[in-house]
Amino acid sequence: MSRPNALGEYLRARREQIDPAEAGLRVVGVRRTPGLRREEVATLAGISADYYLRLEQGRDRNPSPQVLEALARVFRLDATATRYLLSLSTAHPATPRRPRREVVPAGIRQLLDVINLPAFVESRTFEVLAANRLATAVSPSIRPGVNRLRTIFLDPGERDLYPDWEQAVRGMVAGFRTSVGSDVDDPRIVQLVGELSLASEPFRRLWARHDVTALAGGSMRLRHPRVGMLELRREKLPISDSGGQILAIYHAEPGSESARALDSLDAAAAGEASRTPAAEG
Repeated sequence: MSRPNALGEYLRARREQIDPAEAGLRVVGVRRTPGLRREEVATLAGISADYYLRLEQGRDRNPSPQVLEALARVFRLDATATRYLLSLSTAHPATPRRPRREVVPAGIRQLLDVINLPAFVESRTFEVLAANRLATAVSPSIRPGVNRLRTIFLDPGERDLYPDWEQAVRGMVAGFRTSVGSDVDDPRIVQLVGELSLASEPFRRLWARHDVTALAGGSMRLRHPRVGMLELRREKLPISDSGGQILAIYHAEPGSESARALDSLDAAAAGEASRTPAAEG
């Protein structure tokens, strides 16, 4: 079985998204394919066309950092995408592995219980490993055992939460590719990507772009069926020595409508929890 050609696929995807005119090239006639031609990339990067062809075809998988940095400049990659590109040249062939059971540190679990904000822990493959009550009240998909990438594409209820769904999924797919890095041959990742590629045309299109983005916080909007529009900030904090786990926390501006809505959700979730048989026992 041939090895995956992650480097070549990434180079080809980036090449196809560069406007020749924006790269300073004179465009004459009609082009049958989008983006730059291979020989144009090679010229702009200062390498031979034959060498660049070998890179895209996977016949050379270990170019020098200088070559990759030159290609990053041609493709106008930011710092995150450049680091990702450099990582692809150092990837090694996959070795058989057993799925590792993810364990959330005890201190982080305690933090989820005491913090008065929606918070959860996800793995590098975006599977929810632990979540507090308020996080699940904000979105039912934020509960242990659920993969957030799968639900945002395949669960209509989850999709309805996002008024800016197209923007949200584009960022999530790019973040997922950053999170898994060059380890795309991990069986769990292969299975998830294969499932979503078959079931979702939007995912298939976004995955083919090979976008990457920093795993950082940002603003978000959610259209909640109970409390209406939520304007929130999202923080993503790496958990040290955890194999790539992330602590995600949502919060609203103090005193805002969204902050009051979170308080309302928390009170409702607490009331529902108090009525469960487990709580009564």
